[in-house]
Amino acid sequence: MNKQNQMPFGPYSRPFRLLVILALVALLSGCKDVNWGWYVVSPFTSSGQTNLQFLLGGLWNTVLLSLTAIIISVLVGLLVALPGLSSNKYWRMVNRVYVEAVRAVPILVLILWVYYGLPVVGGIQINVFWAGVIALALSDSAFQAEIFRAGIQSIDKGQTEAAHSINLSYPDTLRFVILPQAIRRVLPALGNQLVYMLKMSSLVSIIGMQELTRRANELVVTEYRPLEIYSVLVLEYLVLILIVSAGVRRLEKKLGANVSAQ
Repeated sequence: MNKQNQMPFGPYSRPFRLLVILALVALLSGCKDVNWGWYVVSPFTSSGQTNLQFLLGGLWNTVLLSLTAIIISVLVGLLVALPGLSSNKYWRMVNRVYVEAVRAVPILVLILWVYYGLPVVGGIQINVFWAGVIALALSDSAFQAEIFRAGIQSIDKGQTEAAHSINLSYPDTLRFVILPQAIRRVLPALGNQLVYMLKMSSLVSIIGMQELTRRANELVVTEYRPLEIYSVLVLEYLVLILIVSAGVRRLEKKLGANVSAQ
């Protein structure tokens, strides 16, 4: 007998199905008394079209912020990963201290500290966009460092030995032999981090960045329709992340096909 069918409260059990049905009934019965206001975001009214344009106006900032931060975090993460591969314990300690220290700080706290603290500590005037980029990239770089370290260590040592046998230097070995293979292996993880970055970019709204979430918050204050406006916000992120995920999967298949062809 299938073990899944023996579970008393599994996804295919009768109590689970009954609970789902009761939840749907309760939701639908409660919705009939709700005074919906979908006209606020309706594409068939002039005010709805204006509000939708306002909401979508934050899309470019969200994408630009996330892409800039992910590019910087990948470069910094790769640089941080290299000391972790060293045979010198002090270099490995540098890698470990950076990774553990950065991962221990919540990203929202880091955003606030970079925006409000960095100008005081370093005397640097910084706008909300670059404060968000620095905070997101710094936070994500620790995860990128671990991804690259694991990916590089997964490459067979014979590849490095073969590169040294033809007198390739260490930088050239990394560039032409190790990294191309490691990037193929860590690409799914890098794609996950890009999706994570898109979602975490919403936290930059707390310092006034005019991205998707900030636009939605401002519209809620003027229209007093949080359910309808935040539902559109959920749909915006859903479509954006599905598109990015599909692109990452397509890139994975393309690289996999190239590897198979070789």
